[in-house]
Amino acid sequence: MKVDTSLVKQLREATSISVIECKKALEETCGDLEKAMLLLKKKGMLASQKKALRETREGLIGAYVHINGKIGVLVEVNTESDFVAKNDEFKDLVKNLTLQITACNPSWVDRESVPPEVIAQEKEISAEQFKGKGKPPAVIEKIVEGKLNDFYKENVLLEQVYIKDEGITIREYIDSVIAKLGENIRVKRFVKYEIGE
Repeated sequence: MKVDTSLVKQLREATSISVIECKKALEETCGDLEKAMLLLKKKGMLASQKKALRETREGLIGAYVHINGKIGVLVEVNTESDFVAKNDEFKDLVKNLTLQITACNPSWVDRESVPPEVIAQEKEISAEQFKGKGKPPAVIEKIVEGKLNDFYKENVLLEQVYIKDEGITIREYIDSVIAKLGENIRVKRFVKYEIGE
C-alpha cells in the first residue's frame, strides 16, 4: 500500500521516530494514524525491554529549585553513552523527571526499592479494613492487591501518571525515549528537599 506522505509527516512529528519507521508502521496499519502510533509504541516498549539489561554508566544529574526557593529536587538518570547524555531529548527527560518529582512527591524509584516492611504494613492496613465484614479470604486478597497497586501508583516514580501526558506512566515515558535514542536509560536515584521537612 502506498502511504500518503502527509500522514508520514504527521506521525513523525507526533513521535520523533525516523521517517522510515513511520512509513513502515503506516503501511502495516493500512494508513491508520492511531493504529500506527500504537504499533510504534509497542515496538518501542519491546526495544526498551531488550535494552533494559545493558549497563548504564553515563548520564546526568538534573536539578530543579521551585520558584519560591522552598522546594529542590536532584535526580540521577543514567544511560549507556556520553553521546546520548548530551542529547537534547535526554536532557528534556531529566528535566521533566525533576518536575514530576517536585509535583508528585514519590518516595521510591521503582517497586523493588520499596522496603518489604512498608509493603507488609500496607497489606496489613488494607486487610484490617475488611476483617469481620463477611468477605471470603480470596476476595480480601484481591482487594489488598488492588490497594497495593494504588499505593505504588502514588508513591513509586516509575508507576506514577506522567504530569505532562496523563495517558502514560513515567515508565512508559522513559520507554518512549529509550525507543527514540536507542540506549538503555535508568533512573538511579533522587532526593527532594522541602523547607520545614
